Amino acid sequence: MLSDEVRAQLAADLAQAERSRVPMTPLTDSYPDINVVDAYEIQLINIRQRVAEGARVIGHKVGLSSKAMQDMMGVDEPDYGHLLDEMQVFEDVPVKSSNYLYPRVEVEVGFILADDLPGAGCTEEDVLAATAAFAPAIELIDTRITNWQIKLCDTIADNASSAGWVLGEARVSPKDIDICNIDAVLINNGEVVAKGRSDAVLGNPVTAVAWLARKVEQFGVRLKAGDVVLPGACMRAIDAPPGSDFVAEFAGLGSVHLSFE
Repeated sequence: MLSDEVRAQLAADLAQAERSRVPMTPLTDSYPDINVVDAYEIQLINIRQRVAEGARVIGHKVGLSSKAMQDMMGVDEPDYGHLLDEMQVFEDVPVKSSNYLYPRVEVEVGFILADDLPGAGCTEEDVLAATAAFAPAIELIDTRITNWQIKLCDTIADNASSAGWVLGEARVSPKDIDICNIDAVLINNGEVVAKGRSDAVLGNPVTAVAWLARKVEQFGVRLKAGDVVLPGACMRAIDAPPGSDFVAEFAGLGSVHLSFE
């Protein structure tokens, strides 16, 4: 367990790395005793600071939602980060690659909530009942740690490596599509670069959202009406160098576009 002073310093170091685009060495190298609670508290220090400066929390993302990623990190549950309004990017506006250190994209089925979710007792049925619509989504992930040399506590402290997100125009009711059976294809500059399916996310993306609702309550956070939730990637993350022009196409759920200058 780290002291409050060390947590505050590590949060400041991560914030500076993001502002300057100069990466830092892994937190887990400098502080091998850091634990998950430390890491989430470091994440929250920076989120609270950004909110105090005018940002709004408008959703959350789930990471490490596939068995392969959990095995790689040596964990048995996902992690989460916050989505801020200032992180949102848009289909018709290319993002500046220079704003990021090591950008990658992940293809996800986004959830848009119509109602608040319960916390500790949240079930998959609660999630489906509270979801207004699914939407095609791409998450822009990045790390403030040198060359993605991250362990679990590094990514958690770094807002679960989240940097941005974009939603496509389509909105589909949970009643009108099988959330566990949505095929997805990612195309970059006309070439298919990855394929996947929605059930890569814990077997069911709804499971990830229910887990998230239960988990965040431990830190005084709730998922609320209007929130966007990204439950995890349908396929592996893909590097996004300058000039990338991505389109993610979802069977029955439309498409979403994201390009990089």
